[in-house]
Amino acid sequence: MPVNLVDAVLKVLLLWILTTPHEFAHAWVATRLGDDTPRNEGRLTLNPLAHIDWIGTTLLPFIMLFLGGGFIGWGKPVRSEPSKLKGGMNGLLLVALAGPASNIVMAVILGAIASAFQGNVLSHYVAYGVNLSLFLAVFNLIPIPPLDGSKLLLALRIPIKFYIELARFGFVLLLLLMMRTPIGDWMNQWSASGAYTILTTFGWRG
Repeated sequence: MPVNLVDAVLKVLLLWILTTPHEFAHAWVATRLGDDTPRNEGRLTLNPLAHIDWIGTTLLPFIMLFLGGGFIGWGKPVRSEPSKLKGGMNGLLLVALAGPASNIVMAVILGAIASAFQGNVLSHYVAYGVNLSLFLAVFNLIPIPPLDGSKLLLALRIPIKFYIELARFGFVLLLLLMMRTPIGDWMNQWSASGAYTILTTFGWRG
């Protein structure tokens, strides 16, 4: 069933909220590892407008939510130069993993907030944010560009030509993966189970 307009807007706003620390975490770790590229490109900030991809973080997730077609989205990728990073490609992998790690941290924070203010109608959206944050963590680990998990392929030293070709079809591959395979259902189940564990740990009663 398609969701209503207000529900779709609120969930896209949640995606904005979760995307900001995700992309900031990439930029912060890259900077700590010696790469000034994110700072020079204005990504070392908690300003959401610096990290929003208007298709991946707004238009596509809104349309899919409004039409009842599931939820998929991403922020503007933080660019990092492996040649400037301590550890090279291994450093790049650490930068990539910082994003999903931030989503897990945000899930715990949102779980505490939702439980502290339960009974308020907005607390249910915050609780949904716990689920969404965990979903984004595991979704971003899929090894398809531009997602963070694709950096694992680079760390494993796959031929760069193969990575570039994979990136050309990344968007289509992700759509097919989410719509034509059970992986989307598996990720939903995992994130729902994780969200339930976090929320009940903080005393959430639904």
